Amino acid sequence: MDIAEPVIERDEILVLDDLDFNADNVMIVTGAATGIGRATCVASAASGLMTVGLDVNQAEGKKTVDMARDLGGQMIFLEADLVKDEDMDRAVAEAVKLGTIKYLINVAGIQHIDFIEDFPMERYDHMQRLMVRAPFYLSKLTIPHMKNSSDGRGVIGNMASAHAHVSTLAKASYNISKFALRALSQSISAEGQGRVRSFTVSTAFVKTPLTLNQIPAQAEKRGITPERVVTDVMCGHTRVKEMMSPIEVANLFLFGCSRFARYLVGGDLLFDGGMVLTYGES
Repeated sequence: MDIAEPVIERDEILVLDDLDFNADNVMIVTGAATGIGRATCVASAASGLMTVGLDVNQAEGKKTVDMARDLGGQMIFLEADLVKDEDMDRAVAEAVKLGTIKYLINVAGIQHIDFIEDFPMERYDHMQRLMVRAPFYLSKLTIPHMKNSSDGRGVIGNMASAHAHVSTLAKASYNISKFALRALSQSISAEGQGRVRSFTVSTAFVKTPLTLNQIPAQAEKRGITPERVVTDVMCGHTRVKEMMSPIEVANLFLFGCSRFARYLVGGDLLFDGGMVLTYGES
């Protein structure tokens, strides 16, 4: 089964009238090489922000830069391993040279399918370091720059999931990390005094490599075909029977960072096709 990552067209990008969306302000995006991170970089750059994409995949990261620049945006890519503090230190130091850090979007994530009794602890630890500790550390590094900006404001968006609301089997580490990101966003907002705010985006399944790569493992764990994983598991409890595209998720991050979302303080944008709140027989 193969679902190609959708091509991003300019008319799919949410364009917002926000004076802070300019090339003097920097948006840092993790997971920039593919999927939602890539789409967020492209949307950010197309919206006029100086965009800094972070990922370990340099080849795909450079493709993201090309996509952003093809749409007239400004972007650089920095190869960074988010389980290494020194890489994050270096990335933020480089971003500061480009302008004022006003926005941080934490998207980078991985998946591992196993029941708790079989879950490799080294894999668990790696996932928690990448998906919980790295967003915390990047927030720690960037919040002072936001506070020291001309208006003292900034926004941090974290990629959560429907799995930050309900937990499904064989995804314990992923479930835990997504619940943790909601807590992180709320904690940042509690300390931010309404000036530095944070939010999460929660979706059902999105057409990304991360989603596609877990289909065979889910099929094995559940004893069903890959086709049934998509129809019965991934879209089984959504009312919209297709997966979101990465740019649709990126648009939510742009809205959440914009002046139109100033009351989004610690909140969650739940765009999951009804998976969580209308759960039931399809």
